[in-house]
Amino acid sequence: MAEDMPFTGEEIKKLRELLEIEAIRKVKMLYSQLMDSGEIDALAELFTEDALCEFGPYGKWQSRETIRQGYRQVFAEVMKMKFGSVHNTGNHWVELTSPSSAVGRSYLIDVITHTAPTDNPIVWLGLYDEDYEKIDGSWLIKRISLQFFWPERNLTDGFPGPFPPKR
Repeated sequence: MAEDMPFTGEEIKKLRELLEIEAIRKVKMLYSQLMDSGEIDALAELFTEDALCEFGPYGKWQSRETIRQGYRQVFAEVMKMKFGSVHNTGNHWVELTSPSSAVGRSYLIDVITHTAPTDNPIVWLGLYDEDYEKIDGSWLIKRISLQFFWPERNLTDGFPGPFPPKR
């Protein structure tokens, strides 16, 4: 029986890759949780010091401190109510590109939680296109490029590019 056999070297390598991918997915889930709960300082710590966020109509933010300030400004009203918006991310695809780098994509359905039941709660439909970097044993977000699909179409030049993206 297969369960009685030890793991092969190739299986151990794949298991290690899965552990790294799950660590990256945890960062992505924390990103949404911290944003929606208004924990902006903790959210900023998920980024590398030199990270880049490309957020279409919200501009480009370069550096952890600029990212912190950008989130505070954009979400000033929403942060008055914890979980006033909910960033639903799904279909998170991650590929390791080296032992300390990875790329990923996930879909976004951004909704507000304080609208009348008869109103449309959807704010944005989009896609996160991301780079991750492992620093001192922890995965951090190196780059986010949010592609906006609806209600406005706002795409980064060259999107979608080759798939899977190789950076």
